[in-house]
Amino acid sequence: MATEKTLILVKPDAFARGLTGEIIARFERKGLKIIAAKHMTVTEDIAKQHYAEHAERPFFGELVSFITSGPIVALVLEGESAIKAARQVIGATNPLEAATGSIRGDFALEIGTNMVHGSDSPESGIREAGIFFPEL
Repeated sequence: MATEKTLILVKPDAFARGLTGEIIARFERKGLKIIAAKHMTVTEDIAKQHYAEHAERPFFGELVSFITSGPIVALVLEGESAIKAARQVIGATNPLEAATGSIRGDFALEIGTNMVHGSDSPESGIREAGIFFPEL
């Protein structure tokens, strides 16, 4: 198995509820290493770059509006099969289908406000990390 990097965003809903530390701890307990971290408010430009693959979809505006609505914590995590491992910790996109014990299964109710983002492939991990951490 390969060492990978993945971008994780602790979204505004999780940050507002004070769950940032709990969320980060779950990734660390899984064995993923934090190689970059940043507290920030996402600009509209960064949000549009991040969600570019959804630009033609009807929910694009909602994605941009939500991710720019408050502070987030952006992380780059590294580890063996980091993307698959992180997505297991995160849980299914629909929180009502996410396993108990996953972040979304334990803390979220709606797809639109589902606490955390994780890259879905090695390619998106590299692309997304570059948007939030161009210095890497």
